[in-house]
Amino acid sequence: MSKPKDDHLKLIFWILLGLLIVYGSIYLASVLVPRQAEEDFGRADPGLTYVQRFLYSVRLELDKDELLQPANSQGEEMIFRIPYGQSAGQIAAALKEQGLIRSAESFTNLLVYSGTDDQIQAGIYRLNPSMNSFTIASHIVDNNPQDVVFSFLAGWRAEEIAALLPFSGLSVSEAEFLSAVQHPADEGLGYESLEGYLYPDEYQLLRSAEAADLTTAFVRHFYNQLPEGYEDLLAAKGLTLEEAVILASIVQKEMMLDSEGPQIAGVFLKRLAADIPLQSDPTVQYALGYDAESASWWKNPLSAADLKVDSPYNTYVNVGLPPGPICNPSLTALMAVLNASDSPYLYFRAACDGSGTHVFSRTYEEHLAAACE
Repeated sequence: MSKPKDDHLKLIFWILLGLLIVYGSIYLASVLVPRQAEEDFGRADPGLTYVQRFLYSVRLELDKDELLQPANSQGEEMIFRIPYGQSAGQIAAALKEQGLIRSAESFTNLLVYSGTDDQIQAGIYRLNPSMNSFTIASHIVDNNPQDVVFSFLAGWRAEEIAALLPFSGLSVSEAEFLSAVQHPADEGLGYESLEGYLYPDEYQLLRSAEAADLTTAFVRHFYNQLPEGYEDLLAAKGLTLEEAVILASIVQKEMMLDSEGPQIAGVFLKRLAADIPLQSDPTVQYALGYDAESASWWKNPLSAADLKVDSPYNTYVNVGLPPGPICNPSLTALMAVLNASDSPYLYFRAACDGSGTHVFSRTYEEHLAAACE
């Protein structure tokens, strides 16, 4: 009777010992694995539950090589853009597609583990495949990426561009930018102002850029847009580049449809040839400057008194082109001048149907007849 009892006790002993070993191993793993993950990848997000922290720690340790080894130790630096609203998974997939990380899944796990999956900053980053995933993750949650995107629209004057700077992430102030525009130093253009030559587009700029860096980038981009043989087009119209840019800036503010640009430019060229004032409202708006009542640089509508303002930019009282551009035109507006129609018209006004098109007239009587009731 004693032997079966002894065997039974031995079985219980071995079962208890096995359970002790299993639970002991689980306990040690639950302590040691998170501790090792903390050493390798930093502290876990305090918002994770105990189980979540353990599971993500296991995943990271299993994928340790993928996370701590670079995707390509011989890779070259590249630009990586994170748009607003992208999820951590989408960003990880894009990083993998561009060859910057080894695994999108392990990278996403790292972000969730650290609690930075919802702290990724939109912007432009300079990344290198020789960085490991841990380093890249640190870069893209930086509140101050090295580069920023800065853009402005065609038809904006320098003051409107300057007003964007306080919200851009650039270190240039409005006053510094306007001073660089109004008192150019190194562009070598010989112009008193760079208004008109600040090409409207999207730019990638260093946060540390100075005002002169901005104006140089904008002006250089303007010249890079000029088509081959543009000098011949200028000569055919009897214009200098400066005159063409001034006229393009007026056309930019007048045209609602790009297709009408050459015809509007043709009207203005015909008026210039006949020594007839251009009578363009945008030139008066430019002369008036900022209108506090409408909180705009382009007052609308203009009063009869506005049309008599004493300014060389007022093309109602002065014949010929104003002394400089009134905004920064697009290439479309400039090409409208270079390819201006040989217009039979001397007048145009907005159509009354709200379409954005214009009614063109040969005589002043026709022009008056086209007025809206």
